[in-house]
Amino acid sequence: MKVLANDGVSPSGIAALENAGFEVSTTTVAQEQLINYLNDNHIDVLLVRSATTVRKDLIDACDHLKIIGRGGVGMDNIDVDYARSKGKHVINTPAASSQSVAELVFAHLFGGVRFLHDSNRNMPLDGDTRFKALKKNYAKGVELRGKTLGIIGFGRIGREVAKIALGVGMKVIASDKFVGKATVKVEFYNGQFINVDIETEPMKDVLKHADFVTLHVPAQKDYVIGEKHFALMKEGVGIVNAARGGVIDEVALVKAIESGKVAFAGLDTFEEEPTPAVQVLMNGHISLTPHIGAATNEAQDRIGTELAEQIISILKS
Repeated sequence: MKVLANDGVSPSGIAALENAGFEVSTTTVAQEQLINYLNDNHIDVLLVRSATTVRKDLIDACDHLKIIGRGGVGMDNIDVDYARSKGKHVINTPAASSQSVAELVFAHLFGGVRFLHDSNRNMPLDGDTRFKALKKNYAKGVELRGKTLGIIGFGRIGREVAKIALGVGMKVIASDKFVGKATVKVEFYNGQFINVDIETEPMKDVLKHADFVTLHVPAQKDYVIGEKHFALMKEGVGIVNAARGGVIDEVALVKAIESGKVAFAGLDTFEEEPTPAVQVLMNGHISLTPHIGAATNEAQDRIGTELAEQIISILKS
């Protein structure tokens, strides 16, 4: 059995597959050459992350392909229903990267409330000549403790975000179309833990009361946060999107920043990936990362291991 991990896979995942008798290739094949490569090399399992797409043409052309695996949560780069209708197994790793994404959300939040994204741009340029002026510019930070975090989408990642927020001392409110109530288990290093029950609310109520908003929803046909939603928010709100590009209307976001409605934003995903809009990239009130929510060593190890376990279970059972 042959596996192509076209966007890479962790050494732990490779080791688990090879120990089970699979031949694993981590060659990165260009999208336009992928169909020929899969057929010429008789690949049984194709593993992707976000870079490679698996659409109907590939599924139809590669009849021998048995499993399509996505390292991560969202599968909008795979025609999942069509693949399954053709008898392919489609797998992903929904839990493996939750903690890493949640920590990145707080990297943006902690940085945003203390202007780190902007000071790190300006200190190299002016730190030696305008130190006192910069100190004054960045002297009005706020603390997260005691503030209210609104979480839109209260699945695995949303709940991991809630755990950190509760540990920091924030109030957590949440909205989710499919979750009415959830128990968040906040665990500590010494084995102790507390359980916190959180009942979800209508999104408009969350937006009205939150000091900071973070999104954890799948890709949608329409914006989850647009101009009318910004209008509901508090003055000076902070907002983070580490979910999917296109869930926030970026034009409306920039307008909300310019008006002062939004104090800062943290974006890990963008409407126009992999070429984000220049007005977003150049805005000094936006903290920017290049879609790295799941890009930690720990998450990639878990992703590789979980994919390997699922593949072995399907093809060796």
